[in-house]
Amino acid sequence: MPLLYLRRLTGSKRTDTANRHLARYLAFVAGAANAGGFLAVRQYTSHMSGVVAAMADNLALGSVTLVLHGVGAVFSFLLGAVLTTLLVRWARSRGMESEYALALVLEAALLVVFGVTGSEFNGGRVFGTVLLLCFTMGLQNAILTKISDSVIRTTHLTGMVTDSGIAMGRIVAARLGGQDVPLEPEWGGLRLLTSLIALFFVGGVIGALGFKHVGFLFTLPLAAVLLVLAAMPVLDDLRRTDDCHMQG
Repeated sequence: MPLLYLRRLTGSKRTDTANRHLARYLAFVAGAANAGGFLAVRQYTSHMSGVVAAMADNLALGSVTLVLHGVGAVFSFLLGAVLTTLLVRWARSRGMESEYALALVLEAALLVVFGVTGSEFNGGRVFGTVLLLCFTMGLQNAILTKISDSVIRTTHLTGMVTDSGIAMGRIVAARLGGQDVPLEPEWGGLRLLTSLIALFFVGGVIGALGFKHVGFLFTLPLAAVLLVLAAMPVLDDLRRTDDCHMQG
């Protein structure tokens, strides 16, 4: 990837095009991590609707331990989102280019931890893996949510499918009603949403196959992708810090 493209992709100066491109990359990573995580712990960790629904079922069945596990998963996802917000605000207050890239670096580090130590967690300590993956997904989901002003999310599809349906409904209504209104914004949003859904699915297939044939270490290529995406803003900040030290 050209360095200028990478700098624009995750740098502090945002464009709609950069937001859309970054969303597609992260949707793929989220799908792969989610599917691989399911094979590891038999639980999806990228969306909290299923977790909360399972908590309700387990409470009704009297499985208090599983309810508490669900609470831990939701809380971990929440903490991931909180940490992303804190990282963005901390970097922004210092005028850093990597205000969004830092969270990607942390996500990459957590995927490396999962890949290297996942088998240890899986040996009777599945709950630790669930917490780690939920925290990671909360971290990632908050990145695009903040970048896009809560328009784009990448770790769960319910909202995307709903928004796709709304966009399709508006297009159909305009066509049937003979309304002469510009539909390009609707088509553009629909193209983005369907591409995110498709990439989440493709990432899920690749993640499942990778985990099946490679094991936990399949997360290492995913971490490498995130590091490549985050590299330029981080390097820009490091160079700026070095220049300040030299001038001082």
